[in-house]
Parts: sequence; C-alpha cells; structure tokens
Amino acid sequence: MASSRLKYLSLGVLVFQTTSLVLTMRYSRTLQEDGHRYLASSAVVVAEFMKIITCLLLVFKEHSYSVRALSSILRQEIAHKPIETLKLAIPSGIYTLQNNLLYVALSNLDAATYQVTYQLKILTTALFSVSMLGRRLGVYQWLSLLILMAGVALVQWPSESPGAPEKEQLSAGSQFVGVAAVLVACFSSGFAGVYFEKILKETKQSVWVRNIQLGMFGLVFGLMGMFAYDGERVQESGMFQGYNTVTWIVVALQALGGLVIAAVIKYADNILKGFATSLSIILSTLISYFWLQDFDPTSVFFMGAVLVIVATFLYGYEGKPSPNPSRA
Repeated sequence: MASSRLKYLSLGVLVFQTTSLVLTMRYSRTLQEDGHRYLASSAVVVAEFMKIITCLLLVFKEHSYSVRALSSILRQEIAHKPIETLKLAIPSGIYTLQNNLLYVALSNLDAATYQVTYQLKILTTALFSVSMLGRRLGVYQWLSLLILMAGVALVQWPSESPGAPEKEQLSAGSQFVGVAAVLVACFSSGFAGVYFEKILKETKQSVWVRNIQLGMFGLVFGLMGMFAYDGERVQESGMFQGYNTVTWIVVALQALGGLVIAAVIKYADNILKGFATSLSIILSTLISYFWLQDFDPTSVFFMGAVLVIVATFLYGYEGKPSPNPSRA
C-alpha cells in the first residue's frame, strides 16, 4: 500500500513539475506589463544559485547537520579532485545553454507545441545512450523512435489559418526560432544527460554533491552568458529588472524541479513516466487553449500528439528480449 502511494505521489509530482514549469514560463514570457521584461539569462543564473544552496542543505542534512562533515566532503570531492570536478564542466555548460534555449523556445512557441516537440529528447537520449554507453535498444524502442519522429513532424505541420500576411510571416518566423531552439535543446539534453549518467556510474559520490559541482560551473557559465548578451541592460537597470511573483515561481520551478524529479524518479517505473508525460501534454494543451488562449489546435496536431504519447509508452514497454537486439 505504501509503495502504491509513493508511486502515485511521484506521478503527481512529475506531472506538476513538467506542466507547471512550461506553462508558467510561457505565461511569464508573454505577459504584457509596463517596464522591462525580465532577462532570461538572469533567471538562469538565479536558478543555478538556488540549486547550489538547496544541494548544500541536502548534503548538510545527509551528514547529520554537521558543518565540519559538510566542509570535509566539499574539500575531498571538489577541492582535492580537480580533474573529476572539471569533467562536469562539459555537461554543466551544455545544461546552461539548454536552460537559456528553453526561454527562447517558450517565447516563440505555445506551451502545447513546445511540450510535444520537446519529447524528441527521448530520441536524442536513446541515440547518445547507444553510442556513448553501448546500450542496446530492442525492436519496440526503435519502433517507438520512428513513431516519435512522425508525431513531432505532424505537430510541426504548417496549418492554414486566415489572417494578415504580415502577421502570418511574423508567426512563421517566430515558429522557426522556437522550433530551432527546441531541437538544439533536445540534442543538448540528450548528450548532457547521458554524459552525466556515465560520470555517475563511474563514481560513487552523492548525486547532490555532483549537482553542486554542476551548479558551480553553471553559475559561472550563466554569468558569462548574461554579461555577454545582456551586459548593457544589466548595467542600466540591474540584474533583477522586470522580476515579479511569476518570475520567481519560474526560477524556483527551474531550480528545484530537476532535484525533485531526481528524488522521486526511483519510485516511478517506465509506465508511470509515460503516464506523466501524457498527462502533462494533455494538461498543457487544455490550459494553452482555455487559459493562455495562444493555441488553436488542429486535427493534425492532435494526431501528432497521440503518436508522441504512444511512442512514449512504447519506448518504456519491456517486452520479451529479442535474440539479436539492434545496436547502432
């Protein structure tokens, strides 16, 4: 009974995190307000800082709230192992790029289209797992990847809608930027995720300590990006220009979301994760249509979304192992 409750709790947490982050981020990027809009690069930096503080508190708790033990762990695992720490600079830099790209994507795409298209990370993660970890994929998984690509292609299929040519041209340009950002984010997510998994398998250190190391590099890369692209605006109006309650919610969800998923994912099997993805896509579609009112669904979109949901379940399906599983 307790195990069943934990599974349903983890399902709820996964659905809440994936849906709420996308919707609040989209809402914050399209909210019409007087004054400056908050800087996406600044939000990424603040999220990394919050992640570091949270992980430090978790390691502090793991060691019975001992300051001496915390200091010893940080010295041993970070200061005394510079090569191991530097290995995490690669996934950290990619994650920082990915986080910035998600803001770009949701500034140009509605939440439903983004949510479905972003499932291409299943494809990129699978391909990088095969090439970097030597993982074998079964027939069902290869089939699911083909269905996934077909579904995403249908979601991106251009729809004919009446409107001014200038508006249509602007919309098409915005759509292209958004889709390009999602595609690059999918590739970066796949590579960084598999690279990080490889590092975790090679060492026995706490995942929270590894996240502190990731956060340290992420903070540095984030600050470099912020001053490179938004340096003048930061000097003029400060790093926290345009921040409001919604912005802080977005930053908190981005910072803590990944850590929450890491904590509950061990209670969620593949079917449960498939349910979470499916429910998140459905909720994003409904809320985009009824609340944000920035999405006009078509029959082609629904067909593509259904294929993506089917592919998600099929990828996690554990059928009978094939005698000669496919390997790239």
